[in-house]
Amino acid sequence: MTYDRSPWRWGKVALYVWSAAVVVFLIVPILIIIPMSFGSALSLEFPPRSLSLQWYVKYFTTPAWLRATATSFEVAVGTTFLATSLGTPAAFGLLRGRFRGRDLLLALILSPLIIPGIVVAVAIYLVFARVHLVGSPLGLVLAHTVLALPLVVINVTATLKGFDASVERAAMSLGAGPIRTFRHITFPLIRPGIIAGALFAFMASFDEVIVAIFLSGRTATTLPKRMWDSVLLETDPTIAAISTMLIILAMAVLVLPTLRRGRGAV
Repeated sequence: MTYDRSPWRWGKVALYVWSAAVVVFLIVPILIIIPMSFGSALSLEFPPRSLSLQWYVKYFTTPAWLRATATSFEVAVGTTFLATSLGTPAAFGLLRGRFRGRDLLLALILSPLIIPGIVVAVAIYLVFARVHLVGSPLGLVLAHTVLALPLVVINVTATLKGFDASVERAAMSLGAGPIRTFRHITFPLIRPGIIAGALFAFMASFDEVIVAIFLSGRTATTLPKRMWDSVLLETDPTIAAISTMLIILAMAVLVLPTLRRGRGAV
């Protein structure tokens, strides 16, 4: 007895077509920014009537844009270091610990992913204004760490769930202490999860705008905050050039670790 597989084949084709349509719907509006960044008009237009690199030149020759970029990198690096340093041991404690209130603590750590960003921004602003952290890079680092910490915890926890704890026990049974076991056994095995969490933390901080609007002030303006101001007050196509570079940066952050893992697996 034979079965007609054509319905299954057509169903698979329909699934591929639908998936491709969803990807196009999500990606094309973003990719439109790229040709707009090479336009020569004094305002944003698509398609550009002529091509020029003047907006990239303007970005690299405007001190305000470069200062905002430097501030964003400074804050993102600090956030990455702090979120990774706190999130990695937190993931260990939440996954392997057995204590009362563990689920409540996990929900509290993950709450910035659930609570609307404007609510988090207002709450952080009210607290930081009392301790004079508004308008300082330190305030932005601490605030962005709150937002980036859940990303580190999720990535490290996912890696730990697939980790064979018997390897650690074997190392300790052979005389290795907890610190040495972590350095030579645990860390190399969970390093991909830590790196992924750190990369997500970096991009979450570098691209964040809502909290930055509240906390940047006049002395700690980040690149997304400067872009927001440009959209509100100007019609400068420089933001299209910056958006294109941010798209390339985000793609590099996501693709390079994948290529590295694939190369290591060969």
